[in-house]
Amino acid sequence: MGTNGSTMLEPLRQGLPPLDPSAVSSAASCSLPARYEAVGSARQFTRTTLDQWDLEERFDDVALVVSELVTNALRHALPSDTPRDQGPPVRLHLMRWTSRLVCAVRDPSDDSPVTRETDDDFSAESGRGLFLVDSFSDSWGWHPLAGALRGKVVWALFRLV
Repeated sequence: MGTNGSTMLEPLRQGLPPLDPSAVSSAASCSLPARYEAVGSARQFTRTTLDQWDLEERFDDVALVVSELVTNALRHALPSDTPRDQGPPVRLHLMRWTSRLVCAVRDPSDDSPVTRETDDDFSAESGRGLFLVDSFSDSWGWHPLAGALRGKVVWALFRLV
């Protein structure tokens, strides 16, 4: 907890989702442009994908987490001089295993994400996104992209059973 109303920044846990990537049963992804309207597109993509996978009942929680991850990528991971009409710098991935679903957002920043801890003051407009991700998903984290690829992936896992 922050003390005396101060805000603390905490590094997030780093690591891959605890799932075998070769055992994925379904996967879908979409590119998102550097515009805040992309959050609505990500939600629509999530709805369509979950409907196809017969997971409509999970839409509210998954869409909230997707919205937060995409918003964070657009707000914090893109340089301020990134043209907002440039090609898609952010990518959303949805992956389904038999009993789990992972949503992952890839962005071009090498900076590790941080969560801000505020003193139960939810009146602040920003700083709550990763708290919501933590509250609505079963686990989450991030990892840097491998090889010559720049950037990172922030992921959230949902149990389906």
